[in-house]
Amino acid sequence: MTKKQTGVLRMSSEQAIRVVVGAGEYNNNPGWIHTQRSELDLLRREDWEKRFSPDSIQTILAEHVWEHLRFDEGVEAAKNCYRFLKPGGWIRCAVPDGYFPDPAYQHVVQVGGPAPKDHPAASHQILYTYDWITKMFRQAGFDVYLLVYFDETGQFHYNKWDERGGFIYRSLRFDHRNKGGKIVFTSLLVDAVKPMR
Repeated sequence: MTKKQTGVLRMSSEQAIRVVVGAGEYNNNPGWIHTQRSELDLLRREDWEKRFSPDSIQTILAEHVWEHLRFDEGVEAAKNCYRFLKPGGWIRCAVPDGYFPDPAYQHVVQVGGPAPKDHPAASHQILYTYDWITKMFRQAGFDVYLLVYFDETGQFHYNKWDERGGFIYRSLRFDHRNKGGKIVFTSLLVDAVKPMR
């Protein structure tokens, strides 16, 4: 059974190491370390070893990053993150939702995407659903907490989450496209937590 709760927020101090992977041009999380793939590749353990010690990071934020990896690469990336997260630390991960019931949304986020080849959507490798992303992070050893997602029937599920634990723009609360109670664009959002020893 998948665990459900409010988003994780247990920062022990202001000195906590918090990292955004695949940050792009945005800086929605002031005070965090913002990285690009060219400097911190999720799949290259040596990139992580150059910058961080094992068990040193409090939080890793990945907004629309994991869908650019195949499932097996996603597991490998999660294992790399696991090594460098503190026990009790977490990955806040947002990806396009494969169960979002709007065909226009699905068209935009589909594998390969309708976008030009130089657009990030053109490199989507997988379209996650809540069950698949849970499986992926569990294979890497994480406890998974579902925050925002659609299920197989198109039912929307929302568990309160605190943006201080990782701000996600492409979400029901913050995406400018969601107006008047209508959900136009939201992400599948999970916290994957490294268990305490």
